[in-house]
Amino acid sequence: MILARHAGRLEQLAEGSRRRTLMPRGGLDFTSNDYLGLAAAERMAAAVAEALARGVPVGAGGSRLLRGNHAEHEALEAEAARFFGADRMLFFGAGYAANQAVLATLPQDGDLVVHDRLIHASAHSGLRLGRAASVAVPHNDAGAVDDAIRHWRRAGGTGHPWIVAESLYSMDGDTAPLADLAAIARAHDGFLFIDEAHATGVHGPDGRGLAAGLEGRPEVIVLHTCGKALGAAGALVGADAILCDYLINRAKPFIYATAPSPLQAAAVRAALRILTDEPERRSRLHGLIATAHAAAARHGFATGTTQILPVILGDDARTVRVARRMQTAGFDLRAIRPPTVPPGTARLRISITLNIDAAAIEALFAALTVAVAEETTP
Repeated sequence: MILARHAGRLEQLAEGSRRRTLMPRGGLDFTSNDYLGLAAAERMAAAVAEALARGVPVGAGGSRLLRGNHAEHEALEAEAARFFGADRMLFFGAGYAANQAVLATLPQDGDLVVHDRLIHASAHSGLRLGRAASVAVPHNDAGAVDDAIRHWRRAGGTGHPWIVAESLYSMDGDTAPLADLAAIARAHDGFLFIDEAHATGVHGPDGRGLAAGLEGRPEVIVLHTCGKALGAAGALVGADAILCDYLINRAKPFIYATAPSPLQAAAVRAALRILTDEPERRSRLHGLIATAHAAAARHGFATGTTQILPVILGDDARTVRVARRMQTAGFDLRAIRPPTVPPGTARLRISITLNIDAAAIEALFAALTVAVAEETTP
């Protein structure tokens, strides 16, 4: 049978409690990245309706280098560059494509990419497609980054080092030592690429992210995804104008992809204005984040400081069982298993958004305490 190998591998995934399935939405939202509740916000819908009314098309109709370049794309890029403090910005159709494009294109032959071992799968994809050598270092260890670059130089490395990190890690909820990494990049005449996917809109002044104090420097490249706290879709890469022009000319995910929907560009423009006009959204979210960490501490779970709280259970099957119990109880909480996270660290990823309230958070941790206790590892 022609499909036997694929079917067999799916069975192996199922036996190891790692087979993924698509699930409908249901229950209280403790799993999405819609941190500010903008995805269904009236002001976002109104912005899209207004754009349609003035003739903005649903589809771009081609790549940005052909007829797909629209005034909405360029207006978004200009507004976003001013908002985030970047020299220039490029709008991509997805964060995955943007991450892949930067790392497959900008580091050159003879350069070295030093990356945190927990960077996103899209970054790994870009590194595999790129020309530069790469090395992984322990998570959030700035000293290891510096050591790796020094070792490379002693071994004859003559190019530029590239440091790659996420400002806020999506599966652990912890933050990177960005100031230290920036200092290391400058000391070694290198570049720093920061993925702000889960910090954009939530952290920093006006929601500009944890890299707000660094963005705009010629050696710093920043990625802001638009499908999380900004409630839309796509991604913005902020960098020196020379690097952005290089991406336009050399990045295959930009050159050969149909341009993002101009309506999405209009939606992201609205989201950026909401960040400025409605700071109370961030204030309310940070209040809920404090409530969640306090509840986690009372129930004996690990705590942190951000909107992402991992509950690491370790065993894949047990994690799946606990997640199903929580879903049955009315909480949309999902199991995260390898290879998304390292082996032996299967977890429940609790995401705090404005789609829930303090009472829902208290109820979640009460139910989770019972579910974790009753679903023991076989």
